[in-house]
Amino acid sequence: MGKSLAAVFASERWRAPAWLAEAGGALARIVLPAGCRLCEQLLTGGSRLPVCGDCLASFPRIRGSVCRECGVPIDSVFGDEDSDGAGPGELFEDVCLGCRSEKFHFDRARSFARYQGSLVHAMVLLKFAAMELADWFADRLAEEIGENGTAMKADLIVPVPLHKIGRRERGVNRAEMLSKRLAKRLGLPRQGILLVRKRPQPDKHLLTSNERWEAVRGAFATRPGSQVDKQRVLLVDHVMTTGATLDECAKALREVGVSSVLGLTVARAILNWQKVSRQG
Repeated sequence: MGKSLAAVFASERWRAPAWLAEAGGALARIVLPAGCRLCEQLLTGGSRLPVCGDCLASFPRIRGSVCRECGVPIDSVFGDEDSDGAGPGELFEDVCLGCRSEKFHFDRARSFARYQGSLVHAMVLLKFAAMELADWFADRLAEEIGENGTAMKADLIVPVPLHKIGRRERGVNRAEMLSKRLAKRLGLPRQGILLVRKRPQPDKHLLTSNERWEAVRGAFATRPGSQVDKQRVLLVDHVMTTGATLDECAKALREVGVSSVLGLTVARAILNWQKVSRQG
């Protein structure tokens, strides 16, 4: 005897078609409009984004001259002061002093926007699996790749991994969420389990710059038997602070024969020093 319609709907195996779920969600937002998750401004229209247009436009996108290697904005290291002194942001052939004095293991890194203002809160929102916002950021990352041309050309996308404890506590890996969407947009293969984190991530809010580097030293490895020899890897994360995490991931990838590693993040923390404390 067949199941009743109510039983079918109650079954855990039944799922609403994607078009029906999307239409229902859009209708709900029109009938019962919600507030922006960042500023609480009323959201109108059929957009699925949980963030209003004003907040999206406020993200401080990185434009203009940047260090060719680490991607730090030049105006952030010089500001309005005289740049003749040998400060950490001094340039030589478009490379900052930090990248001249000590090389990262990745070839270059780029980011969509500065990690400040409303973007800080948006990165927290991503922790709660804000899928539509992840889609929006993936579009911005794809644009970043396009604007950099062959300098950011890759064969494979790899997310920065979480330790199993971190995954259990957070429930979602923002780097993984972004990398899945970016791979689809760029038409590139993705290896989500190529890298593993061998020990939990400490609370970064309690770390000095020296401690950040020490905390990730040797923290990443590739899975045994990984076949990535001579591949160009695009390493994706949500935020780049000191560059220590990307650097250690790149080092592990280099050890298995990867030909180049390119770092790509949504946000970039702008510090008043560049890698000068790596040896701490």
